[in-house]
Amino acid sequence: MNRTRTWDLADVSVGDFLAPRGEEVARIMAAVRAIGRFDGPVMAVADELGYLREHPVTPEFLLLWSAGVAWVPESAEDPAYLRDPEVVRRMCRMGADLQLAKLLDALVTAGVAAGVDAGEGGRLAAEVVRIACDLVGDAGRSTPEGVFRTWRVANLPDVLRPDAGAPEYGKAGYRAYDAELERLLAPG
Repeated sequence: MNRTRTWDLADVSVGDFLAPRGEEVARIMAAVRAIGRFDGPVMAVADELGYLREHPVTPEFLLLWSAGVAWVPESAEDPAYLRDPEVVRRMCRMGADLQLAKLLDALVTAGVAAGVDAGEGGRLAAEVVRIACDLVGDAGRSTPEGVFRTWRVANLPDVLRPDAGAPEYGKAGYRAYDAELERLLAPG
């Protein structure tokens, strides 16, 4: 949706979007595999879910993908509300912001859990975020630095607070990834 900029669900095709971007998607999946030390059967889940091939994009999907931010109680009585171009635009932008931050969090979590040092894992995670921001498009609205900063404020406090249940090795891992990602994605 962000690439078509029409905000009309009839104008989008996941398959048409992915077809010329196979190399970028393959690089993301290879980095995910390396960060999490995932084996073939684990990686097959992505294909089985069907997100990386043609599937319908519905207003309901966008609403869930964007965490329901665009939902208003009155919209339950007006199904056209979720198809309104302004609402679709907001859901797409919110969804991109949210999903990019969740992607980075999943990458860091996988790296820490797999024992991948922050130098290697941070480099791979930064590469994924750069590619993903490029794939999102929307004229530079989603930037790797913005994703990093959103991840840092939305996710790190829950892990690093003194009363958080994370083990100390996990906290140390998150701190190391945070420092490396700051160096790679938000220098200066």
